[in-house]
Amino acid sequence: MLNNKAEFILEYNENCNTTLKRDDIDWSQSRVIFVSPSFNNYQKESINFKDLPFELWEVKKFSNNTVYFNNIKPSKTSESIKTINKANTNTQTRNVIDEVIVYTEEDHFKNSSEEIIDLYNRIKEYITSLNDNITIKAKKLEIGFVYNNKIMIYIHLQKRALKIWLNTKWRTIDDSKHLAKDMSKTGHWGNGDYEIQISDDEELEYIFSLIKQIYKLKINRG
Repeated sequence: MLNNKAEFILEYNENCNTTLKRDDIDWSQSRVIFVSPSFNNYQKESINFKDLPFELWEVKKFSNNTVYFNNIKPSKTSESIKTINKANTNTQTRNVIDEVIVYTEEDHFKNSSEEIIDLYNRIKEYITSLNDNITIKAKKLEIGFVYNNKIMIYIHLQKRALKIWLNTKWRTIDDSKHLAKDMSKTGHWGNGDYEIQISDDEELEYIFSLIKQIYKLKINRG
């Protein structure tokens, strides 16, 4: 795909009946998702690089029409794909390694202060304590908290503040203090109509209550 961008765009436009341009795509965020009822150990080991742009998903459908989704995760001790000796890889592989970027939480910490990183970690600890199945997905501009394969909260770390987007429609949760801004008619990073900006922990417990409402909405909606 990365070495045949024009052909990819043509194929996409013809199938989706749209007029996407090559420069409209952030190619650095390209991903390949493999879906199968199961993967062998060799296949699972092949993704054990922390910045490899591949995902493995086991998907099974049972006789009662229940569908099971399982995202195979690389081990936490995974090394970087960039540590591979480039002399032993072909030109196309080297180009992909250089162009595609897989972001981590640490990438978002680079331009932020210790106080804001600490504030982020406290919010992160609360969100992940709500359910063991909540995972973290670092993107280019924000960090997402995923439940049931959907991001329910986005956080962007600034130098001296955090921006939080709650992924739900406006007026679907009770914000009695009117702490959040209505973003339903405004473009922004992430998704959701609620935006909160904080620079200290003064309203942290109240923000936790809003986050819990979002979580309960996602639980009730499945």
